[in-house]
Amino acid sequence: MHEPPNGAAGWAGASGLTSTRNRTPRSRAAGRAVATHVAMNSTTHRHPLTEEIPAHLVRYLSVQDYSLYTPIDQAVWRFICKVAAPYFQDNAHGLYLDGLKETGISGERIPRVEEMDRALRQFEWRAVSVVGFIPPAVFLELQSYGLLPIACDIRKLENIDYTPAPDIVHEAAGHAPIIADPAYSSYLRSYGEVARKAIFARGNLEVYNAIRLLSDTKEDPRCTPAQIAEAEAGLEGALAGVRYASEVDWVSRLGWWTTEYGLVEVDGEPKIYGAGLLSSIGESYHCLGDQVAKIPLSVDCIHQDFDITEPQPQLFVARDFEHLTEVLEELASLMAFRVGGTQGLDTAVRGGTVCTVELDTGLQISGVVTGYTSAEGEVGFLRLQGPSQLAYQDRELPGHGAGYHAHGYSSPLGPLEGSGVTCDQLGDADLAALGFGGDGVGTLRFRSGITVRGRLTDTVRRDGKTLVLAFADCTVSRGDEILFEPAWGSFDLACGQAVTSVFGGAADRYAYQLATDEVDYEPGTHKTNLTPENQALCTLYATVRRIREEGSAAEAGAELAAVVAALDGDHPQDWLLRWELLELDAIATLRAPWAGRLEAQLRLLAKGSPALAETIGRGLALL
Repeated sequence: MHEPPNGAAGWAGASGLTSTRNRTPRSRAAGRAVATHVAMNSTTHRHPLTEEIPAHLVRYLSVQDYSLYTPIDQAVWRFICKVAAPYFQDNAHGLYLDGLKETGISGERIPRVEEMDRALRQFEWRAVSVVGFIPPAVFLELQSYGLLPIACDIRKLENIDYTPAPDIVHEAAGHAPIIADPAYSSYLRSYGEVARKAIFARGNLEVYNAIRLLSDTKEDPRCTPAQIAEAEAGLEGALAGVRYASEVDWVSRLGWWTTEYGLVEVDGEPKIYGAGLLSSIGESYHCLGDQVAKIPLSVDCIHQDFDITEPQPQLFVARDFEHLTEVLEELASLMAFRVGGTQGLDTAVRGGTVCTVELDTGLQISGVVTGYTSAEGEVGFLRLQGPSQLAYQDRELPGHGAGYHAHGYSSPLGPLEGSGVTCDQLGDADLAALGFGGDGVGTLRFRSGITVRGRLTDTVRRDGKTLVLAFADCTVSRGDEILFEPAWGSFDLACGQAVTSVFGGAADRYAYQLATDEVDYEPGTHKTNLTPENQALCTLYATVRRIREEGSAAEAGAELAAVVAALDGDHPQDWLLRWELLELDAIATLRAPWAGRLEAQLRLLAKGSPALAETIGRGLALL
């Protein structure tokens, strides 16, 4: 049943009901634009998995352009791995360091996603390239298919300890290695399956967009302090608009305290396995200390909020990786997709975002749920607003997309009066007995008090079940109140009694996006950290890397001395290349005359920057 034009009569304080079959909705043109965009992305990206994943996810795939990584980027990756290795040898889950190798990750260079993809296949996973903050539901849906999204960008040198934006250090060196554990791998998939069904609140979407803007701004080599301040103010405003903890908040918190910042007990001691910690050489170094509370993991962690800009004052410790799935199941049992019924509908109404209501017949109704009526727990009427979709087994029913149901959808549900039979149980003979034979006008009287009277024009069945009855010349009423009248067009009745599940998003997401252009995300492109200001410095980094890889340090004294002179003259604040030179001096036992001066410069830089002091100190300790 469709929502009526503005001004039409309503029921229970809501807009009335009408058809838009004869309209040409704006969304059709938008849908063609999205289809073209997806097709162009598919052609441009040429990702090997394009044909293997749901079409609506293709637009989020990117291509890792390895040429965009600068020599400074390579040095950042290498330093993080060098400094992390000895610490994680003792303090991370025992699988971590071996897992790096098994998933195609080398500490000497930024990994290629295609190599990771090949390595992950042995664990029945694949790797796909993405850029930055893709929508959380997309990230989780990819994960539910066993696809690990790898952010192509890498953090700036200024953010070497921690980056606010997803980057290849976090996704590759953080998430991938622990996948080698079967129980953890199973949890990741299951978490994706559960989390992508979570219902968003409107405020969640605003917070996501604000976080994405802030993280992208901070990682932009050309950003200004004023731009950062503006983005921070935007995030504060979005957070202030959040009125309650939604299902998305719950699953986000579980993910944060497990896959991102989780600890697991090994031989009675907490060990690190969360990607946020494994990719942060700053916070991970302190997280096992007494100043951070260690709390046994339980489903109660969904009530513990977190601040992405500050070190976490508490962390949660799992007994083992099987424990993660136990907690996930507890959370799932609280969510609308498992609960269904009026409780599930209440969650959808409160969220105010696109959700799917699934009936006991398997019919799925997607849109913004605005209300329903019920008696003794039995839903008698369902109302959705805006573009709506009817689907079965996550596939849109032909002719029942969001372009056709562009202005909403409503329908009575439940058993018929007297017999208790539901509409899906009516065979052709039953329908004829009710007056719907041939061109006859029949009547359906629901136990809820709603009457449907009209001429049956179509019956949609799947797997022996009746899902939709379509009527012409139809009047829907409750007592003296008219809910639908013939002038409004065709009326499509949803067949089913019980609401078995309510989950976030449309059932057929690709078809819904094509019809509505509801995607407020423009796929990013792999960016570079190269700027006019650091171009000369990149050349110096490249020189040192070449000499190290060639093993020609003993013969390159003049070249190295020139690099040191350039650092002294033009780059007094760069610490990482000074460290690399000292490392090269130690590896090749050069005992170069500039080594002592560089070490003194590093210690001076450390004194002048509390943020750098620990990082430089840990680097020097390796030498």
